[in-house]
Amino acid sequence: MVSFLKKLLGDSNEREIKRLEKIVDRIEALEPAVQALSDSQLREKTQEFKRRLADGQTLDDLLPEAFAVVREAARRVLGMRHFRVQLLGGIVLHQGRIAEMKTGEGKTLVATLPAYLNALTGKGVHIVTVNDYLARRDSEWMGKIYRFLGLSVGLIVHGLSPEQRRKSYAADITYGTNNEFGFDYLRDNMVIYKEDMVQRELNYAIIDEVDSILIDEARTPLIISGPAEKSTDLYYHANRFVLQLKKDVDYEVDEKAHTVHLTEEGVAKAEKFFGVENLADPENITLSHHIKQALKAHALMKRDRDYVVKDGQVIIVDEFTGRLMMGRRYSDGLHQAIEVKEGVKVERESKTLATITFQNYFRMYKKLAGMTGTAKTEEEEFKTIYGLDVVVIPTNKPMIRKDYNDVIYLTKEAKFRAVVEEIAQRYAVGQPVLVGTVSIETSEMLSEMLKRRGIPHQVLNAKYHEKEAEIIAQAGKYKAVTIATNMAGRGTDILLGGNPEFMAKKEMRKMGYSEELISCATGFEEVDDPEVLEARKVYRELYDKFKVETDKEREKVVALGGLHVIGTERHESRRIDNQLRGRAGRQGDPGSSRFYISLEDDLMRLFGSDKIKSIVQALKIDEDQPIEYGLLSKQIEQAQKRVEARNFDIRKHVLQYDNVMNVQREVIYSQRRRVLEGENLRDAIMEMVATVVENAISMYTGGVDHPEEWNIRGLIEYLEELFLPKGSIVIQDSEIPGLTRESLKAKIMEVAEATYRKLEEENGPENMREAERVILLRVVDKKWMDHIDNMEQLRQGIGLRAYGHRDPVIEYQIEGYEMFEEMIRSIQEETISLLYRLRIKDNVPKREKVAEPVTATHGEVVRKPVVRGEKIGRNDPCPCGSGKKYKKCCGRAV
Repeated sequence: MVSFLKKLLGDSNEREIKRLEKIVDRIEALEPAVQALSDSQLREKTQEFKRRLADGQTLDDLLPEAFAVVREAARRVLGMRHFRVQLLGGIVLHQGRIAEMKTGEGKTLVATLPAYLNALTGKGVHIVTVNDYLARRDSEWMGKIYRFLGLSVGLIVHGLSPEQRRKSYAADITYGTNNEFGFDYLRDNMVIYKEDMVQRELNYAIIDEVDSILIDEARTPLIISGPAEKSTDLYYHANRFVLQLKKDVDYEVDEKAHTVHLTEEGVAKAEKFFGVENLADPENITLSHHIKQALKAHALMKRDRDYVVKDGQVIIVDEFTGRLMMGRRYSDGLHQAIEVKEGVKVERESKTLATITFQNYFRMYKKLAGMTGTAKTEEEEFKTIYGLDVVVIPTNKPMIRKDYNDVIYLTKEAKFRAVVEEIAQRYAVGQPVLVGTVSIETSEMLSEMLKRRGIPHQVLNAKYHEKEAEIIAQAGKYKAVTIATNMAGRGTDILLGGNPEFMAKKEMRKMGYSEELISCATGFEEVDDPEVLEARKVYRELYDKFKVETDKEREKVVALGGLHVIGTERHESRRIDNQLRGRAGRQGDPGSSRFYISLEDDLMRLFGSDKIKSIVQALKIDEDQPIEYGLLSKQIEQAQKRVEARNFDIRKHVLQYDNVMNVQREVIYSQRRRVLEGENLRDAIMEMVATVVENAISMYTGGVDHPEEWNIRGLIEYLEELFLPKGSIVIQDSEIPGLTRESLKAKIMEVAEATYRKLEEENGPENMREAERVILLRVVDKKWMDHIDNMEQLRQGIGLRAYGHRDPVIEYQIEGYEMFEEMIRSIQEETISLLYRLRIKDNVPKREKVAEPVTATHGEVVRKPVVRGEKIGRNDPCPCGSGKKYKKCCGRAV
């Protein structure tokens, strides 16, 4: 019925493409007129567009002309002309949507269209990439188009000084990584002085690999942290205890839900081992938590799948990309538990100074857009959480890749024997093969099997991360066999016949060129350094030489059917499978793909339906006989959909909790910003005093209406203890009967106002205004950090409320609100207490810092500041400690 309606009414995506094609026709119609313009006339268009915007036209009005101008600028500057489908992608991005474009369709060039158009407003455009290499490459490469048209380009990568960051954020278009943008936002909300902030208002962002950033990385928050004073001894004790336990006797593992818990026997053993009466008692909550984390480390976390041990450190492996996540740590003590398990140095736990999820950071942009090769399967999540819909853009050339049905085996052993057999057959005729695995363990086992068959191959996984781009670039060569652990967001195209760029780089290394000089030789930055210009000349000659070789080899590979992709098992997410498939058949190339599955694979074991098992049993086949049956492939896809829905529910649930914190974060940060803007705080301080006095009166008078029954003495003692001078409030016994709460408040406020005026006279009004700012910010930051910890503690235990038939999220919202109100009261009390006891001998010291980030997760590393003083040579090592030459690091901005 659904397919019949699609035929009758047309696919909704097709209808959308037809509607957008009309705008593309208008852009194409302008091409002859735009081509006739001189360079200066083309450049003048930018100012003309800005004037028209100021006169009331909208960006949508300007879109056809602006896109035609960018297309022509790209043709003149880079020799690249946007295809029609790239214009379609640009329109979708401008509209604040997600453009799904297949691998090799030129997404980097597509982003220049909406980036230029939206930059005309002067409010800034951020183009977000997944790593520093891509951000730097794209800012230099595509930056030539923007600079030609008179716009400025900034770059935000690791290791820049605040001045360099501020300059980059002030540019019309800024390239950078998701981590750096997020960390800068957090750091901006920890400064004491407005001039230390680097970011502008968050206006418009285009996210490359949008599914990777907004879905895969959305579960892990960005955290800036400082050292905590917790001991690590308990991790060792918990580890020794867990080593004595037996699975299914002392503890049970639920692989599907990724949870583990002690049985009654396990709890009894724990109480005996640690000498406690009842493990469930509140005073044993820390012990219970450490046991749980040690259990997780041993029963759920696998080495070479979830993490690797490298250079004496436990490093997380990204389950979606197979990349090492340097600097990122599992939260809540799990990382320390794994460190003990693996016998490496246990790092101290850290205290969170500031944190935000990518979900909530990117939702702050006024307009958000994204592009990726795989998004349609996650459209519901994009719509629900970000309000983004997905438009699938047609390929420039027809897709001719052949996707074969899945081949299913009863056992893993039989499956891998078949995989090796197919690789051997393809290798014998010379067809390149790319094999995708879901774990490092599988890739190494497969590598051993190929070695025994004498088949040369390359292995790419988190252990060989450094060679990533080079290995992937050559995966399309004649007779190449490449094994890769996950293929998401590798950022390098596989060219049939080989990649001449990487071959030229390899040759330059042999010739003795440094990595830095090779990077400059293949970069796009305007330079006049003779050493770099010479290296560029050598690179171009080598590139041309290797291009002749790869073009010949390409013809052979095309004749053999292009790149053949083999998946050794289905991933939990169809999107990751599609990314692996998408490596073959780029830009109209031939190619093929096939997935091998066994009933022992995790996906099939945990989520495969009984229907699949019953079909297989009915067929009564032996171990080595494959089952290639279209109905089974559909059933497997249904299993994946179930897992995707479950994972979406988990992320949505996490977001419900984080939304509570996000509302509170926005309140605190917006108030902070008002203080930083230099707002006169005297009136706000006196409002705080009035609130504290009101709360105190309410507390000491209770619900009693008769003044004679009020605890006046207790009230006075409390206020004098908190902020007022001793003996400043005088209330005679004869006055008490005639008091009302309002008159009592008025009397106390009169004393408070007079005391504050006296302080201003003693310290000077200007000093008091500065002190108000600094003290308020210091108190807010201190209390906010404590509040983050308290909310995390609340969240850890709130799930137990479900046993009492109460919604944990609602309970978290209610208690979180009460804790937030308590924090606000605490901020008010401590601020006025400090201000009323202020004695300034000299001027208030300037340039105070509230919280200095010491360590951080998710890749945040503290660099030494570069102090300008003595002359630093351009080729000297940069004093910031990056290991680069000064001219290529902090000296770039000079």
